[in-house]
Amino acid sequence: MRILFWGTPDFGVPSLRALQEEGHAVAAVVTQPDRPSGRGRILRPGPIKAVAEEEGIPVLQPEKPAGEEFLARLREFEPELSVVAAYGEILSEEVLSLPARGSVNVHASLLPELRGAAPVNWAIIRGHEHSGVTIMRMVRELDAGPILYRVAVELPSDVTAGELYQMLSEIGATALVEALAQMEAGALQEEEQVHDQATYAPKLSRDGARLDWRLPASELDRWIRGCDPWPGAWTTLEDRPVQLFGSAPEPSEATGPPGSVLLADPRLGLLVATGAGAIRIGEVKPAGRQRMSAGSWIHGRAVVEGQSFE
Repeated sequence: MRILFWGTPDFGVPSLRALQEEGHAVAAVVTQPDRPSGRGRILRPGPIKAVAEEEGIPVLQPEKPAGEEFLARLREFEPELSVVAAYGEILSEEVLSLPARGSVNVHASLLPELRGAAPVNWAIIRGHEHSGVTIMRMVRELDAGPILYRVAVELPSDVTAGELYQMLSEIGATALVEALAQMEAGALQEEEQVHDQATYAPKLSRDGARLDWRLPASELDRWIRGCDPWPGAWTTLEDRPVQLFGSAPEPSEATGPPGSVLLADPRLGLLVATGAGAIRIGEVKPAGRQRMSAGSWIHGRAVVEGQSFE
């Protein structure tokens, strides 16, 4: 099948590679323009562009995927199907319907659950027991198109967003090639979503990732894991921001107000009181510094027992 592939971050890389391995002709890749990154703010290509250039696939990087000139360029590639995997822009009806077979999306949730930009994070934050990937036909409404293929996975109790993201990117590639095989065989069954069962996963922001120590330890643990590695759940200690990682709820005989440091020992680690129970913190990232073990942070006397996170 002749395919236009749309994607930007590394989530779509396994899908792009799987399409080629299955013998599909990836006519072109559409990806976001290069953005500055790192301390030097150097323009760097996204992971999808890097793979496309490595494979000799033409790359398009419009500021906005719209306009007659852009549509005419797409038509030159004579695509049968568009495949979208975390491209980062909402596509118009003209763009979606341009290929003969329309457009499909690799979405990292079990639709209609968690429509939107951050399904991986919110699956963990909201305590879902299962996640997965849905291959869906794209329509103008966000993540509301018919389901073509779906794969569910059980969530490990300690999984982070970064780990789940990687897991689902690989599952998505397998699900995609299976869905396209069924499409070519004429065996694909399209299932309309039950729209009144839809839930939403809005994009996370740094401000929204600030921890509320009044929550129970189990919820704080989900917030920390669900924001790892980005945007990083954070708090302040004596007005200095610090991101927290590697959490685990833990029973403790010691008690204190929510946010108070119950234990700060380089060997035994960092334990913090919450609204219900205590939580152990394995790693931290103070502002302007690299991520480090909680033990190293404690060893530097950055935190001591009796202090309180706000």
